[in-house]
Amino acid sequence: MNAPAVALRPVAAPSPQYQAYLRSSQRRKHHIRLAQLALLVLFFALWEILPRMHVLNPLLTSYPSALWPTFIELWRNGNLFHHILTTLSATLVGFGLSMALGIACAALLWWSDFAYKVLDPFLVVANAMPKIAFVPIFYLWLGSDYAVYGMAVAIAVFVTIMVVYAGFRGIDANKIKLAHTFGASRWQILTKVVLPGSVPTLIAAVKMNIGLALVGVIVGEFQSADSGLGFLIMNGSQIFKLNIVMTAITLLAVISSLMYLVIYRVEAAVMRRYA
Repeated sequence: MNAPAVALRPVAAPSPQYQAYLRSSQRRKHHIRLAQLALLVLFFALWEILPRMHVLNPLLTSYPSALWPTFIELWRNGNLFHHILTTLSATLVGFGLSMALGIACAALLWWSDFAYKVLDPFLVVANAMPKIAFVPIFYLWLGSDYAVYGMAVAIAVFVTIMVVYAGFRGIDANKIKLAHTFGASRWQILTKVVLPGSVPTLIAAVKMNIGLALVGVIVGEFQSADSGLGFLIMNGSQIFKLNIVMTAITLLAVISSLMYLVIYRVEAAVMRRYA
């Protein structure tokens, strides 16, 4: 005997109001992109024109048109890729260490309220201290090759601890009580309730941490490195070659933009998973 056919309900077409909303939202996105592009073009145009009109001293600002020849010259010398790779790899290592240490310390503080009460003032003071004061110490402790990693971690880790811990403490207490009711251990609550519930906070920490790690690496390269974009900036300023300085700064802006795009994609994928 054949099963009765199931009537399929036709899918309703979007309403005219909803279609108008989608078109308006799309136009707004285009306008935002155009405004961003216009600001970028205006910035580079003023940077090019004002020094050529001697409103700004071209010896101190260089020109955007001089960046590409400088980039080509540095690339042909065979050192530019090494400098970029040095800075990028140190940033990623410092970022990874800061995130791992930050999440582990935040979990410890969440686990033990006694530990939080003891360590909280020390964390606040350590975060408030000017980290550049640690550069000579890291140079003596870690050497010139590893001091940049110490700076990256020192700048990023304390902010990570406080942000992630605040996210852990912000988890709904009723969810934790429900997990307790079902007999969950504290470790299970941490891994099954607290960490998944803190995904937005962890994403926010990642956004801050990657930039802070890059800042720490550049500060470390200013003081103790013999390679990297921070070294290029410092060396170019010492020999008064502003073309090199501006090219290195532009490369840092490109690296920062690429890291932002990667994090944006990761955030979109993760938020879809935990929405």
